[in-house]
Amino acid sequence: MATSTKKGRSRPAPAPATDADAAPRYTYHYCGVRPGLAPIGGAGVADARASAINTLRDKWLNGTELTYYFFDQPGDGEMVSLSDGSQRFVSWVGPAPQREALRQAFKVWADLGLGVRFREVSSREQAVVRIGFMIGDGSWSYVGRAILEQAANDRTLNIGWDVTQDLDTAIHEIGHTLGFQHEHQNPFSGIVWDEERVYAALAAPPNRWPRQKTFFNILRKLDTSTVEGTAWDPDSVMHYPFEAGLILQPPKYRTQPLRPAGGLSAQDIAQVRQIYPPQPPVNQMTELRLAESRRLTIAAGEQIDLQVRPTRSRTYQLGTFGEADTLIALFEDVDGTLKYRGGDDDSGEDRNARLQMRLQRGRSYVLRVRMYYATFAGETAVMWW
Repeated sequence: MATSTKKGRSRPAPAPATDADAAPRYTYHYCGVRPGLAPIGGAGVADARASAINTLRDKWLNGTELTYYFFDQPGDGEMVSLSDGSQRFVSWVGPAPQREALRQAFKVWADLGLGVRFREVSSREQAVVRIGFMIGDGSWSYVGRAILEQAANDRTLNIGWDVTQDLDTAIHEIGHTLGFQHEHQNPFSGIVWDEERVYAALAAPPNRWPRQKTFFNILRKLDTSTVEGTAWDPDSVMHYPFEAGLILQPPKYRTQPLRPAGGLSAQDIAQVRQIYPPQPPVNQMTELRLAESRRLTIAAGEQIDLQVRPTRSRTYQLGTFGEADTLIALFEDVDGTLKYRGGDDDSGEDRNARLQMRLQRGRSYVLRVRMYYATFAGETAVMWW
């Protein structure tokens, strides 16, 4: 998994054989990933700074609880237009076996002991991740923190076919939710495509993709500033399988298919554990005292969690100081569960991250700070007042 890229999976589907000279008829349903956050860049943002920000921009703060919800109301769905000009309602509500498959897929990630956690909730108002099962709309997810930009009644993840026998698709979509994109779009993979054969293959059933969608999901190379490391992982759960002949380089895939091994690869596991390592209990975190600044000695890509314990109920400000790009978020400890209360991201901007919030006496809060990039090491601080 290149640190900012991985993508949707596929499901075998029957297809007739073709002769060797024809574009292969694709035998897979593919997931069509939705966008992540736009990369930082442009005038005034040096390449090193942009790269430090963009490799983590889609990733959640470690320790985040990703609550998920399955649409379950009769009115959850949308009207679709049919080829004869008529319309019909298509539901987002999935059958029980499909929902159970998604729970199993979340458990595959959770069993790695990550700092980020997953919890099913019974209402969309409580949910960060909102899952639909709309047949005909493909399988897809928005990438990482781009989920927060979607309307509260919209899906952030869809399953478009039966995944009860295809758990890798569900695992793959949750990988997008965690902030990973398509591995086959890793700019360091060395893949050279037979582009017209790819367009022809994906235009055929079962995908029937237009050229624009094929380009976005397969041929488009990810911005190098969004990818950490150069190791290509063809076995990643975020990699599509491809039939022989669509890839010209590496040359072996001209005559043999590229088939990931299935499930999470060793590189997938190592990378997600690096980004989301286990978190210490709240009672073991260092306290950030009122009106006392704390110098941040964490390196780029690291974060720190600090306890905040107000002795008076009032409106406080919390923020960082110094020439640095940071992401901050405040959580309230409610019976041992950290509930998100607010956040700010100053990456790529000429300002510091700042929150103004009313905190209650006697309650415990956690302020998380992620360091994207610091112009001068050791000259950034955090404070509440």
